[in-house]
Amino acid sequence: MMHWRGFSLLKSRRLAVLPIDSYDLDSELSIVDRHEYGGEYDTFTFGSWSSHVLANGSGADSDTAFRPHDGRLTLTELGKQLPGIMSLVTEHFPLDRLQWVRVFSLRDGIISPHVDFLEFAEAGTRLQIPLRTSEESLHSENDIVYHLRRGEVWKIHATDPHSALSTAETPRLSLCLDFSDAEEPIAIRDDIPATEPVRIMERPEITEAELEELLASGRDLTPATMRSRFRRFASLHFERRAHAAAAFDWFEEAARRTGDAGMVAKAQAFRAYCIEKRRDGESFDW
Repeated sequence: MMHWRGFSLLKSRRLAVLPIDSYDLDSELSIVDRHEYGGEYDTFTFGSWSSHVLANGSGADSDTAFRPHDGRLTLTELGKQLPGIMSLVTEHFPLDRLQWVRVFSLRDGIISPHVDFLEFAEAGTRLQIPLRTSEESLHSENDIVYHLRRGEVWKIHATDPHSALSTAETPRLSLCLDFSDAEEPIAIRDDIPATEPVRIMERPEITEAELEELLASGRDLTPATMRSRFRRFASLHFERRAHAAAAFDWFEEAARRTGDAGMVAKAQAFRAYCIEKRRDGESFDW
């Protein structure tokens, strides 16, 4: 197994804090809560996670799978119902490079460690701004776990393994803005001073006994339970000091303990799909 050592520096950056309390968003967040999700990213997600498109290149509600585009930004039907959230976007961010406006919902769920933009020739710039959150909602990047506060604008370093977890029953809602060009800075207007330091979460080291218990659970793995059981492997690094990608090492080792070469190959293929290589439109079949 590969072991991840050392402690890295957080590459994601808090760029600004917005005056989010000056926007009355509660009724619009309730609209997002009720909005149906098509399930395009179910391979990566466990529990309740969904993506809701407010604006894209086509304006079609059915156009939900992220991809770079050259079209102008067009509101979807959902976006037209959310003028307050869209005002937050238009009043604080430049629109010339903005390609997608989405809201991510996460409730009692986790996103598998993954690397974004593997399908595309070049990465863009992805910003996230929590609209509703709690300290039960966390992000991770490599071996760091951190919390995004409501109204903070974060540039997510999406080309290293990263993940998100929320154990809260109330859905965490985060505004996601995708811009073309990964290098060009985003000029944010009318932000307010940050009054609190970036929130990095401390976690204890994983013990040999805890790791052995996790790996031993692999003896009960079957092809039918592999997908659901991965959630436990993915969530451990939020609780213990470990690299996000270690989940794949642990999962592969657990699969080896079944003696089933097919399950080992499936574990290896899932790692590749999430963090190594992926074609545009490619799905993963458990």
